[in-house]
Amino acid sequence: MTAFAYRDGHYFAEDVSLRRIADACGTPFYCYSRAAVEARYDAYVEALKDFDALICYAVKANSHQAIIKLLADRGAGADVVSEGELRRALAAGVPAAKIVYSGVAKTVREIEFALQQNIRQFNVESEPELEEISAAAVRLDKTARVSFRINPDVDAGTHEKISTGKSENKFGVPLESASYAYEKAVGLPGIEVCGIDLHIGSQITSLTPFAHAFARVAELAEKLRKDGLTISTIDLGGGLGVNYDEKNDHAPSPAEYVGVVRDTLGHLDCNFIVEPGRSLVGNAGVLVGSVIYVKKSGQSTFLIIDAAMNDFLRPSMYDSYHAIVGERDSGAKNVMYDIVGPVCETGDTFARQREMPAQESGDLIVIEGAGAYGSVMASSYNTRPLVPEVLVDGDEFRIIRKRPSYDSIIGLDLDWESA
Repeated sequence: MTAFAYRDGHYFAEDVSLRRIADACGTPFYCYSRAAVEARYDAYVEALKDFDALICYAVKANSHQAIIKLLADRGAGADVVSEGELRRALAAGVPAAKIVYSGVAKTVREIEFALQQNIRQFNVESEPELEEISAAAVRLDKTARVSFRINPDVDAGTHEKISTGKSENKFGVPLESASYAYEKAVGLPGIEVCGIDLHIGSQITSLTPFAHAFARVAELAEKLRKDGLTISTIDLGGGLGVNYDEKNDHAPSPAEYVGVVRDTLGHLDCNFIVEPGRSLVGNAGVLVGSVIYVKKSGQSTFLIIDAAMNDFLRPSMYDSYHAIVGERDSGAKNVMYDIVGPVCETGDTFARQREMPAQESGDLIVIEGAGAYGSVMASSYNTRPLVPEVLVDGDEFRIIRKRPSYDSIIGLDLDWESA
């Protein structure tokens, strides 16, 4: 489906014009499409219908309560990486039995809280973490269901800052150490070994890395079973990419992805956990800003907008490409712009030498594919308020997070006498 498109010369989210939203809440703002999120989730459900599978939304992609609840109401579980995300999932109505706890550095406090909630499983990243989980389980008279996150040493071909499946990355237990780790787990009190977990990276647009990683996990599962362990669950992680650049990106569909799962792991007769994040929400959201100034300097023409790197960090941090369009399909002559924000950093740049119809002060600018790793990575750098977030459903929209006031931001700080 196309949730964001031009109609009669104006940009719409479902059946609501972005100008209507901008008039209600000002710019910049994030806008999400309910229909787009649901359609993507339903595509995973359809692809996995022949398996005993649980889809656990990777909350880190977009942790807004409305998004988590939307997916929970549709049957999704949650993949969390902190106590805060766990609390968000529970508050949004995700049953604890559908929550898996990932993350490379779970603290004792976080482990104890998760045990008290009786979550589905911990994805364990190291032997020291396993020992802490065991000790906490004994203290609380609980049994912790665990899978080890295996690092299969597979290069997923993604940006170096989101690569997680190579041997030099900080994540998981090396494949060659897995047997020893499982043997140790079986001997610890309060631990129930239930399966294997892996996650090899993010924004993966080729099926080949998945195929290689899954094949290695299949071999491990067969070996562990021969050693007498019960391996009933394979947590496949997430990582499936989206098409940020329609000309150059060719992300597989959930059905194609599940085809690889069937070919490499289907013979194991396991239940599967899938942890999509970006592929559920990435293209279900946009960031909308307004043009402040058009500035010419030397050979460059700068389109300066009121959204900034603190609102949307991906282009600055990952050199990521995002389609950027004007709110009006005016047919104006194209201009080559450097599209930048107002923050005092040269890195506050969304695109360089991007051709688009001529813009002027007050025009709306739409940064597409901003639904994942956008608002969740935002900050108030330069004392800029976090931007509003809006959810569209058909011809209706609601502001699901308001822009904070300057007084509320400054009021968080205490001087020496007040502290």
